Amino acid sequence: MKLVVEDGSFAYVKGHPIIQDLNFKAESGNLIAILGPNGAGKTTLLRCIMGLLKWDGGRSTLDGQNIYQIPSKKLWQKVSYVPQARGAFASFTAEDMILLGCTSRIGIFSTPHQSELDLVHKLAADMGIDWLLQKRCTEISGGELQMVLIARALAAKPQLLILDEPESNLDFKNQLIVLDTMTRLANQGMCCIFNTHYPNHALMRSSQSLILQKGGESIFGETSEIVTEANIEKAFGVKAIIGQIETPDHIYPSVMPLKVTPQTGKCQHEPPAKQQVTATIAMILTQPQRLAKIKYLLQQYQQAILNQTKLPTTKQGMIVLNVTLMASLSKIKALTHQIEILPDVNVKTTIAEEPVSNVQSAIN
Repeated sequence: MKLVVEDGSFAYVKGHPIIQDLNFKAESGNLIAILGPNGAGKTTLLRCIMGLLKWDGGRSTLDGQNIYQIPSKKLWQKVSYVPQARGAFASFTAEDMILLGCTSRIGIFSTPHQSELDLVHKLAADMGIDWLLQKRCTEISGGELQMVLIARALAAKPQLLILDEPESNLDFKNQLIVLDTMTRLANQGMCCIFNTHYPNHALMRSSQSLILQKGGESIFGETSEIVTEANIEKAFGVKAIIGQIETPDHIYPSVMPLKVTPQTGKCQHEPPAKQQVTATIAMILTQPQRLAKIKYLLQQYQQAILNQTKLPTTKQGMIVLNVTLMASLSKIKALTHQIEILPDVNVKTTIAEEPVSNVQSAIN
């Protein structure tokens, strides 16, 4: 599955663009975060992507076909949308609401089979909301309803899942459940796109990010190159620092806001570093099935790899990998980020900023 937005532009009032000349693509296995301040057009963008609003310029394509030319039934068999949980939903129980997600596959007037009911119960259990199934949606909180709507979207078994601020109104535990669910689905091959107010969530989970600025400007690319201190200040008007929190199991990126500043300037990609550095990326895989994904990522950097070793371990099922490579700092950061967002992988990168000539001499 491949979603592409080409030169997308939209305005509610002529001459005052919400989105202008926006380009990005999303493919199977991607988890993409969309960030931006209130009023920058994040929800509008999602609605334009799906054809619920019509682009003033540009287009959205799904597997090469213009969204507007895809029959509605066929489109919603591939795409599921989770809006922000607002308003009431008549007298539906949570079970009925989740079951509605199956209608894109079985038909709206069809009687659900036991397999659909089993799927609903499994999804509810996975989301930790099985105790809500017999409650009416008018009787549960906004956060609980948000979880129900996510489960409904998953019941459709989509190829593309689009979520509008899925962590809103959720406590820490349920935020993690939602993030873990998106991460798991992306690693199983689904494409997930989500709006978020949390740069931390983008840094910790998304492979790529899109930042929208007020006035229609946007920037898209690898999360490690897009979600930077400079771009956070330009987009949000917040001076922030990006650091790392190291635990016994993992190293996590973290954004700390410091003070409010003027929102000035256009977000930019980090300038490419000219100097080559050497780095060793040490990985411990607690689940062997992650090895295939890591091999795929390393193939993208094959020309930069100097040495690669797989070490034996005494614990069955655990894999230890060490990769030494020579590349620009931005490329090393990008590869590290792609690995560290994988579940069940502990990673640490050590960088030696040494002149290239000295490293090459040592190798020779």
